[in-house]
Amino acid sequence: MTTNKSKANRKQQPRETLPSALIAYHVAERGEKSFWTRIGAAWDHEDAKGLTLQLELVPTNGGRIVLREPNAEEGQTEEGKGA
Repeated sequence: MTTNKSKANRKQQPRETLPSALIAYHVAERGEKSFWTRIGAAWDHEDAKGLTLQLELVPTNGGRIVLREPNAEEGQTEEGKGA
C-alpha cells in the first residue's frame, strides 16, 4: 500500500523537484582531453516508457550530449569518462 501513497506523492510534485534519473553533459573533445559540462537532467516517465529531458543550455559548437546516472560528486566538471 505504500506504493500507492508513493505514486500519489509523486503526482503532486513537479517532476523537476524529484531526483533526476540521468544527468545531461555536453562533451567537447580538445586534443586528447574530453571536457564534460553539465547542461541538464532527465526524469523517468511514470509508465517507464520514456524520459523527459530538460536542458539548461544547448551546445552550438559540436561535441556530443551524454546522459549518465547522477553520482555523489555531481556538479563538478567531469573529464575523461569515456562515453
